[in-house]
Formats: sequence, structure tokens, C-alpha cells
Amino acid sequence: MPRFTLLPVIGLAALLLSLPAASGDFLVRARLAPDSASSPLASTLRRLAPQADPQVLELAASSLACADPHAERLAVIDFSLPSTEPRLWVFDLDERRLLFKELVSHGQGSGNAMATAFSNVPDSHQSSLGLFRTQNSYVGRNGYSLRLEGLEAGVNDLAFERAIVIHGADYVSEAFIERTGRLGRSYGCPAVRQDVAAPLIDSLKEEHYLFAYYPDPAWLRDSAFLDCSNDDRQFAMR
Repeated sequence: MPRFTLLPVIGLAALLLSLPAASGDFLVRARLAPDSASSPLASTLRRLAPQADPQVLELAASSLACADPHAERLAVIDFSLPSTEPRLWVFDLDERRLLFKELVSHGQGSGNAMATAFSNVPDSHQSSLGLFRTQNSYVGRNGYSLRLEGLEAGVNDLAFERAIVIHGADYVSEAFIERTGRLGRSYGCPAVRQDVAAPLIDSLKEEHYLFAYYPDPAWLRDSAFLDCSNDDRQFAMR
């Protein structure tokens, strides 16, 4: 029998809190219910994006199943990857197609090439984690942009107030990576390449979903959308 199963519940919780990096990995595995890894949606995402981390896709599928089992489009960002690698995938769930695999920026306050810090705090210039629902597109100071509604209370529900939107940026490019060794960084927005911004935004605007992942132990433990039994989910979705 594995040693950790002999620990009292309180002792195990204390162990997880004392080892944040390890507990993130542990909680990823713990969040994956026995049927989630073999769910049709998770299987479809893994087939369409075989280079993506399958556990991230399984968590995205689980989160979307909690929010809207009949969703038509889903974007997934894996912020555990460096900004120099494609880490944004956009899926057409009706047609079972991968629409985009793209570079995406993180916030200045989240890190350099690697994002390691996330928040829901205005003016933190940090990215936020969790599940978002897309709203309308508009033209603003960053050009054509897509508003996001954060669905997770205390995690990303200030996204609209913080003006966290998807938009194009000239600092998201292979040329920028060649010059600096990383992408440029936003004020917390998931910015994409200028020449892909419009079609990507059009594919996601108005009542679709974005799931942003990082192995943050507190979020993995508490996220209402990774545990449909959590009553806070109804409050977060208003």
C-alpha cells in the first residue's frame, strides 16, 4: 500500500501545503475523476491536440462539463509552458476540429519567459487562471479585442473590471522571441499574434469558453469548476 494512504487527513493536508510544487502535481491527479480521463470530450481534445499536456486537456474538459456541457467552442491556455512555445489551443467542439494552435502572452507581473504568479487583483498586471466565458468583440486601444467574463469567484471574476481581453500585439511573434528570448508581456491579457487576432477572436466571441491552466495548488484545490459538487459554482456564474 502506498505510504501516503496511511497519513491522517489533517497530516496529508499539511503535507500538501508545505510542498506547493509537489502538491500542484498531486492535486492535478486528484482532480481527475476516474471517468474524466476517458470522457468523450477529453478524448476528443487529446486527439486534436496531441502535443498538449493530456492532464491539462482533461482538466479543461472537466471544467467545461461543469459549466456548459453543450458548449460549441473552447480555448485552452497552458501557462505552465514558456511563452516561447505555442500554448494556446482553440477547439471547435461541434466540428471536432482544432482551429488554432498559437503563441500567447502572459502578464508582466506573472513572470518573464515563464509565468509563475497569477492573481485577480486590479493593477497587478498578472494573468488569471480558471474558466472564462467570452463576451462581445470591440475595437479599443489594443485594436480588435474580445471581452472575457471570469466565472470563478475570487480567482478571475474581476476580469471584466480589469479589462482582461484577448487582443493582438506586435510583441507576440517569433521575431520578438529571437530578439529577446521570450514573448513580450501584457498587463494581464492573453495577447496573440497580430495577424491571427481577428479570426481567432471571431471564432470565440459571444458565449464560448476559455480555460487557463497552471498547477497552482490553491486553485486546483478550491476551483468550483473542477468540482461540480461545490455550491460556489452557481454563485460564480451568477
